[in-house]
Amino acid sequence: MKVRYRAAAGMAVLALAVSACGGGGGEAKKPSAEQSQQAQQQMSQTPAISVNPVAYDQVKDGGTLTLAVGQWPSQWNGNHVDGNQADTADMLDAIMPQPVSFDEEANYSPNPDYLTDLKNDMTSGKQVVTYTINEKAQWSDGTPITWKDFEAAWKINSGENKKFKPASTDGWDRIESVVKGDSDKVAIITFAKPYPEWMGLFSRSPHLYPAAHMTDPEKYEKDYLQKIPVTSGPFKVEKIDEGTKTLTLVRDDKWWGKKAKLDKIIFRAIESPEAQVNAFANGELDGVEIPSGAPAELKRAKEVPNVDIRKALSPNWRHFTVNNASEILKDKNVRHAVSYGINRDVITQSDLKDMDWPLQTLGNHVFMNNHKGYVDNSGDLGKYNLEKAKQLLDQAGWKQEGEYRKKDGKELELRFVIPSGTPVSQTEGELTQAMLKEAGVKVTIKTVPLDKFFTDYIIKGDFDLVPFSWIGTPLPIGSLSQIYKTGSESNFPKGSDPAVDAAIEAAVSEMDPAKAIEKANAADKLIWDMVHTIPLYQRPDIQATKKTLANWGARGYKSYDYSIIGFTG
Repeated sequence: MKVRYRAAAGMAVLALAVSACGGGGGEAKKPSAEQSQQAQQQMSQTPAISVNPVAYDQVKDGGTLTLAVGQWPSQWNGNHVDGNQADTADMLDAIMPQPVSFDEEANYSPNPDYLTDLKNDMTSGKQVVTYTINEKAQWSDGTPITWKDFEAAWKINSGENKKFKPASTDGWDRIESVVKGDSDKVAIITFAKPYPEWMGLFSRSPHLYPAAHMTDPEKYEKDYLQKIPVTSGPFKVEKIDEGTKTLTLVRDDKWWGKKAKLDKIIFRAIESPEAQVNAFANGELDGVEIPSGAPAELKRAKEVPNVDIRKALSPNWRHFTVNNASEILKDKNVRHAVSYGINRDVITQSDLKDMDWPLQTLGNHVFMNNHKGYVDNSGDLGKYNLEKAKQLLDQAGWKQEGEYRKKDGKELELRFVIPSGTPVSQTEGELTQAMLKEAGVKVTIKTVPLDKFFTDYIIKGDFDLVPFSWIGTPLPIGSLSQIYKTGSESNFPKGSDPAVDAAIEAAVSEMDPAKAIEKANAADKLIWDMVHTIPLYQRPDIQATKKTLANWGARGYKSYDYSIIGFTG
């Protein structure tokens, strides 16, 4: 299955996979120079987008698009940390506003369905952004979309009122005011401190929601809990079926934009990649994601008649989160030992074997391998070094006694928490278990219910090590505050370092793009030292679709326009 977690700067996904488990870390092999060169060449040949682009007038009218998601949400409020899942965002794209959209090269523009103008200026030394809202833009209950909805988004995400639980306050906490302009259709946002990635605030991370359902803490918690009362998009909700975990959308006749080509969109929750690909092969789905670590599923999908395998580079990456607040891992020497004791190359090769994807380990928490800002900042900590791991554990007072180490009579045991239905996580756990055993660390794999994985374990910090994938956005620097800054709701391992916080502040405040990249890389080096997160690789974006499906697939950075998605035959 794929589990996705979403946030202002990023989302998260649990990948699915079925891959063989190898031996311990001692058998690990670093990719040769030739393999690394091949990976780089393969990366350069992978496109930024693959969606079968077809002009609107050439897409046929009508039809039903059926897709799968891995995790079924209970909280449909994307502003809420519990609703911050990428699967949820994917379903909301067709029914909730994205005032700012992005193309495949990560360039932003105002979405004309919601905005007729968008200006970013410096006024009296302060950054001021003016959103002019489309006069026709309205919510499905007939209420106009106004500046009040923009103001509500700021208030619930700024972090000021602790009754709200935003996935990220990044950017929102820099806003000084949101006021009405010449009319209710003009929102003027003034920033107390410059924010270079301002264009990401009112996009899909999160989508815009109606103020009437957000500003009261109780409504914020409950109005979108297991229901979607108000929408605004080319489609509307026909039915949410909790029993079958199915969302059915139909055209919204009140939509003022281009009439949607499709009659209906159905999202079905199907946990395992094998079951998803089987459903695709049986004609039950029109498109399906092939996650990392699923070579059998990729092979099966390729054998489906009239299939199109669409691949693109994306800002998504696989990693292990390391709980800085757990009893054992709060010792930085132990975290360093864990980092040295895990062979990232072996896990990357295991996950990506036979996936037709570059076998390239990721050395950065901010920028992907193909991004112009990418620098490998992993240093020694990113390299497998069993002897160094043992030395650090000795220094931390954990002495080898039999198979495992002990300290004050307690065994050195770490919980590697994984979601049910995710074979890739199981394999990663088994590899990590074998590797760290060689250093005297006992790793216990704990499988928990898929739908409880984030809400009951990751968000609550009930883990030592946990694997999932961050689903990025076109604005990677914004993820720094969201994921790594002290006190952020999405700082799941509760990592805290004043030096890291200061470096993040410098990066996210820098208006010069080149200097911002330089400062983000400086922050990344400190994050590596903190061992907050252990990056593995840039995650594949591989979609198997019917050949006739147009304007959908491996989209990379691009925002979907659901009004033009449909079929050509």
